[in-house]
Amino acid sequence: MTTLPTVFITGASSGIGATYAERFARRGHNLIIVARDKSRLEALATRLRAEHQVSVEVLQADLTNTAELSALETRLRDDADIGILINNAGMPQAGGFLQQSAEAIDRQITLNTTALTRLAAAIAPRLAQSGTGAIVNIGSVVGFAPEFGMSIYGATKAFVLYLSQGLSLELSPKGVYVQAVLPAATRTEIWQHAGIDVNTFPEVMEVGELVDAALVGFDRRELVTIPPLHVAERWDALDGARQALMSDIRQAHAAERYQQQH
Repeated sequence: MTTLPTVFITGASSGIGATYAERFARRGHNLIIVARDKSRLEALATRLRAEHQVSVEVLQADLTNTAELSALETRLRDDADIGILINNAGMPQAGGFLQQSAEAIDRQITLNTTALTRLAAAIAPRLAQSGTGAIVNIGSVVGFAPEFGMSIYGATKAFVLYLSQGLSLELSPKGVYVQAVLPAATRTEIWQHAGIDVNTFPEVMEVGELVDAALVGFDRRELVTIPPLHVAERWDALDGARQALMSDIRQAHAAERYQQQH
């Protein structure tokens, strides 16, 4: 019987990350769970060990801290047991663009894009070499909806989607599966931290339903999983239109509409 890969989950103390931990433990995977809140990680680890008889290691880390991020990169590079990375840690945006401080901008971009990319880059070469494994990046539907008014958050999530698509093209031929999961509003603590009352949203998905849907996409090896999207063809049409656009813009000259009339 082959041993299941260890799953490495960031932002695992609550919400989506904690639910992923519970679901993978239920499947019999050993876990490494990462977050800033060590006491909550310990409580989750104790429960999962007892309920599912799996090994759960707790790593306290702030992914915006360079030294702490480096330690996690080393672990991902060196530990051959880790075969699945769930890049879940992220933070929302409180207020519009005009309300953002330099520190808030820096922290959000560092956590939502830089840390996620560096962790993926740490594990990817080893997975590619072994011809197996998975990288799951948690994005958001806000990444293609500037209308939501969360410009920085949305931009970081657009980055996550693009990165996942690019990584899939590079890594899937080598046997590594990459999935971008794009939730809409989900009932987690992330909103409280941003000072937003999630109950003011017209429709909010429960976190268990979100992760279960994401795992259906994972098992099907989807590249982009959008749990609240009912008509899958809408995404296919959007991506198809993007690809059609590409064939229109490989031109040596400016479009006629931009050329000065003499």
